Amino acid sequence: QVQLVESGGGLVQAGGSLRLSCVASGRSFSSYTMAWFRQPPGKEREFVATITASGGRSSYADSVKGRFTISRDNAKNTVFLQMNSLKPEDTAVYYCAARGDIRSSIDVDYEQWGQGTQVTVSS
Repeated sequence: QVQLVESGGGLVQAGGSLRLSCVASGRSFSSYTMAWFRQPPGKEREFVATITASGGRSSYADSVKGRFTISRDNAKNTVFLQMNSLKPEDTAVYYCAARGDIRSSIDVDYEQWGQGTQVTVSS
């Protein structure tokens, strides 16, 4: 198992950028598929992006494609989410998640979750 801790959230104006980080404890980070999900206020949790254990492949929700980039540094047990051209509708609590299997965009497929970090985009 890995324990996950997100950071990097905050308040930003529309059009701005933020970089989220998720640090994992545990010795098997490089074997986990990682993902970012988000939960907007009053809405269900939704998929944002996922990346393979090696970092070689990634996939994105249509709503963030071209604006967000997921990456990872296995030497530092960290996964990142670079968010550019932020919009007010990107406002949400962002969670990182890990699973010991292939990529998935379904939240119940993920076994480990962080506590979340708040991102607020003002118009």
